[in-house]
Amino acid sequence: MKFNKWTLGLAALGVVSLASAVRADEKAAPIYLETAVSGTSISGYVNTSAQWNIGNNGSALPVYGNNGYYGSTTKADGFNLDAVEVTISKPLDDSQWASGYNFTMVYGQDAPSVGASLGSGALASIKDAYVELRAPVGNGIDLKAGVFDTLLGYEVFDAGSDPNYTRSYGYALEPTTHTGVLAAYNFFDWLSAQAGVGNTTDAGLGTRSNIESHKSYYGSLSLTAPNSWGFLAGSTLYGAVEGGRASNASQDQINYYLGAVVNTPVKGLKFGAAYDYLGANANQGQAGNSTSLPFNPGTQAFWGNATALYVTYQATDKLSFDGRAEYAWIDTGIAPVSPSTGGSAHSVYALTGTIEYDLWKNVLSRAEVRWDHANTDVFGDNYAHKDSVLLAANIIYKF
Repeated sequence: MKFNKWTLGLAALGVVSLASAVRADEKAAPIYLETAVSGTSISGYVNTSAQWNIGNNGSALPVYGNNGYYGSTTKADGFNLDAVEVTISKPLDDSQWASGYNFTMVYGQDAPSVGASLGSGALASIKDAYVELRAPVGNGIDLKAGVFDTLLGYEVFDAGSDPNYTRSYGYALEPTTHTGVLAAYNFFDWLSAQAGVGNTTDAGLGTRSNIESHKSYYGSLSLTAPNSWGFLAGSTLYGAVEGGRASNASQDQINYYLGAVVNTPVKGLKFGAAYDYLGANANQGQAGNSTSLPFNPGTQAFWGNATALYVTYQATDKLSFDGRAEYAWIDTGIAPVSPSTGGSAHSVYALTGTIEYDLWKNVLSRAEVRWDHANTDVFGDNYAHKDSVLLAANIIYKF
């Protein structure tokens, strides 16, 4: 799981993500329900949405995330139960030999796009399931063993922790979860790192490479501006890398990610930036969740790039504005529906604007407009348009 880039203490624990850092302070904080087991709590959310894909009639839509569940025909022009997520967990405490665990189950239309699906076509997945330990070495090494979120990316699966409702093209290039072990270490207040090894680059329980000894490897480095930097205090620079092989692939792939969150002198105003790269060697049959990637890798060497700029303005305690501008370019073509159907474009631009107004306690409510523009006709009926426009409403209750 990725660190919270605002607070290095939380970063060392890996309990929240960079995506939540670009947002203002949580306005719909979850309520933790204490159980009969000491230290164990239950939390989660119910995520619902409505989409109107103007003029597309639900066909040939841009891919907004892994498996296309954020922009595919399964969610177009209608109302959706995106995800119901329930987490049972016991976080690490402050003791030297601390231990804990986390188990997260997801049900809904987005569930097949993350973690280990509970069967073909099932709308349920295990997102996270790991044991967490601390070894009193130096400042303390925090360990995870099991299934956990990828280290890469500005955005995450949990929509309420992202600045926008729809996901970026960069998110679509990234892996989702890993099965393996992960170590996290906080060197200084301003420097922390993670490193781990897993079975494969793709999600799923029991996945293995076709070479017995072949594993995937990943690591990250986080830099946080100290308090002495004035208005820039808390600004972050984060980089991550992953390399390995998917469960049914014949060649390796590599992912790189670099992101930043920058505070400004204007109260409530923050900027962010992200860059993603995915590449694979020749005869690569599958890369990560290749059936979900927004391009067709085929069996040749390929690469994909995606950049995004973010802006967040917290106008009041309840009202915020979030914007994202992005550009993706990929050598084998971006497929708007799936890697095997429809036309393909080698570059695409997208602009997304989101207004959030949280009227009810523990409820996140927002409206969003998104425009995608490809370098050739790939959107709409009969793939006859270069442009695609989406209007969406998103309501999430956190508990």
